[in-house]
Amino acid sequence: MRLPAQTFHRLRELLRPGHPDPAQQLYRLKSVERDVILPIKALYIVILIYYFYLEPWYGASPQSIQFAVTLVKQFLVVYLVMNALVAFTLLRQKRLSLVWGQRVVFLMSVFDSLFLAALTLATTGGFDSVLYWVFMVLIIRNAVTFPVTSLQIALNLTVVFSFILAGTLNLLITKYNIEHIVAADRKTYELPDQIQAEPYLLRFVVLILFAVSCYGLQVLSENARQALEEAREFAARQDQLRAAGRVAAEIAHKIKNPLAIINNAAYSLQRSLASGTPLPLQQLDIIREEVTRSDRIITELMGYAQLAEGTVERLSVIEELNRALHKVFPPGAYKLITVRTDYGDNLPPLLMQRKHLEEILVNILQNAREVLVAGGNVELKAEAPGEMVRITIADNGPGIAPEKVEKVFEAYFSTKPQGTGLGLAIARHNAESYAGRVRVESELGRGARFILELPTRTFMKIRQ
Repeated sequence: MRLPAQTFHRLRELLRPGHPDPAQQLYRLKSVERDVILPIKALYIVILIYYFYLEPWYGASPQSIQFAVTLVKQFLVVYLVMNALVAFTLLRQKRLSLVWGQRVVFLMSVFDSLFLAALTLATTGGFDSVLYWVFMVLIIRNAVTFPVTSLQIALNLTVVFSFILAGTLNLLITKYNIEHIVAADRKTYELPDQIQAEPYLLRFVVLILFAVSCYGLQVLSENARQALEEAREFAARQDQLRAAGRVAAEIAHKIKNPLAIINNAAYSLQRSLASGTPLPLQQLDIIREEVTRSDRIITELMGYAQLAEGTVERLSVIEELNRALHKVFPPGAYKLITVRTDYGDNLPPLLMQRKHLEEILVNILQNAREVLVAGGNVELKAEAPGEMVRITIADNGPGIAPEKVEKVFEAYFSTKPQGTGLGLAIARHNAESYAGRVRVESELGRGARFILELPTRTFMKIRQ
């Protein structure tokens, strides 16, 4: 039993829908509906108008069929108006949002299914109608236009329901004609004593299986597309980090060697002077102290040279935020500081090295912790507007003076006596390495808000 269970689990994971890119969804929706569906519908409506109004095909038919034809002709007017509105929306609205685009096309797709059902009823085809194949076309259209699982399934169920409704009503109308309208000529219209349900059931099952197959193919193609994009993202970001690492390593190497020479010279000079005439050795101690401090700073900057080391991963924003919070604010360690979180739904993953994102978050959180000496509040908010993740870390500390707001991200600038001035500088450097940015909003006495924005796509700025 283990093998079937594993196979089912693998199949379920394979068909699990991903998170389609909003920009890709909007592009697909507009391209399919505007460039393919609208021209087909225009020809389709022209043919219907010709055969319903100019050259009626139905002629003299039973009263029940005349009623269905009249209903379809009235429905056709509403259908024509709605298609005109949808066409205007898709053709004229250059900045159509994804949400409104999906709502408009979803509503129109429901009307397409119902109108096709009415047309099937009017042509008296029922379950045997040639329009059955058009229902399949609608299922393909839904799978291509709506990669979102819930919308696609809802529309495909509407298509199947419309087909069943048209076929069932056609059987009832045919039976009604036999019993009440054409009783004198029963041989022409009479149904068999027992209706053969097998062909109708077969068509229904085929329609369901076709909808499931289209859904599966759509999910597999979407997952393959996302995997390909992620592979490109991994490669692009790894190349960026390697380039940044080479530059940082070269700079650090050129600065660190002279400092080592200065340190050795100062040490030798100190020994020589110590054995001779007394001199102000305090100045030499200061030189060594500054050289040691500079060496410590350069050692920290050598972290930049490690940018190419490690692997780009697919990181969960919420997990990384919680991990950074646990490091900076261990449970029970800072009882005077209250931390509040507000994480948005469906946050996309970030393709980064974990240590780089951790450095950004930890440095900003440490900055907030250090300014809240007497206690206070820290608020974390994460959201995903467009193709980026925005993380806001706010505190109600003393704030930052206006003349210092632009300097807090500069290397070596620090308002703390023991600070090296590298924490926020490293945070900005790491963010910019991934085409992101970090900024601060603050006023004296009103705390500070650090806003981190990281794109989910490497070339987001180019696309805009």
